[in-house]
Amino acid sequence: MIEAKGRWVEELPSVLWENRTTPRTSTGQTPFSLVYGCEAVLPIESQLPIARHRTMDQNVINLYYDLDALEELREKAFQKMALQKAMVERHFNKKVKAKIFQVGDYVLRQVFQNTQELNAGKLSIKWEGPYIISKIIGNGAYKLTTIEGKEIPRSWNAMHLKRYYF
Repeated sequence: MIEAKGRWVEELPSVLWENRTTPRTSTGQTPFSLVYGCEAVLPIESQLPIARHRTMDQNVINLYYDLDALEELREKAFQKMALQKAMVERHFNKKVKAKIFQVGDYVLRQVFQNTQELNAGKLSIKWEGPYIISKIIGNGAYKLTTIEGKEIPRSWNAMHLKRYYF
C-alpha cells in the first residue's frame, strides 16, 4: 500500500487514455472522436497488420472525410446532450412535490447553521416556530408573522418551510 502511494504519476497516462477513448452516455461519442474527428488507434492496433495501416493513402483520404463530417458529429453529440439533459430534468421534476401554502397556514421555519445554538451539534433544533403565512409573494416565497402578530423581516422560500399541525 505504501509503495503504491506515489505511483499515480506512472498510471496517469493510461488512465487519461481510457478516459478519452470511452464513449460518453450523454454524447454517444468519445471525447477523442469529438476533438479529432475519428476514433483513436489503440496501442495494440498499431502492432497488428490491419487494413487501416496497410493502405495509408486511402487512410489519409478517409481522415479528410472524417474531418469534413466533424461538425456534423459534434452537432449530433450536442443534440444528444440536450435530450439527455431534458430526460434527467423530467425524471427529477417527476419526483419533486411542490409545497403550496395558503394565507393563515401554520408553518415551521428551518433553522440555519449560522442562527442555531452554539455547541448544540446534532441535537440542536432543526425547525422553529410556529409561524403564520401572512402573504404569498409568488414563486414559492412567503411572508411570515409570529403567533403574536409580529412580522418576520424577510420573505421565506417554501423549501425552508414545512406545515405545522396542532
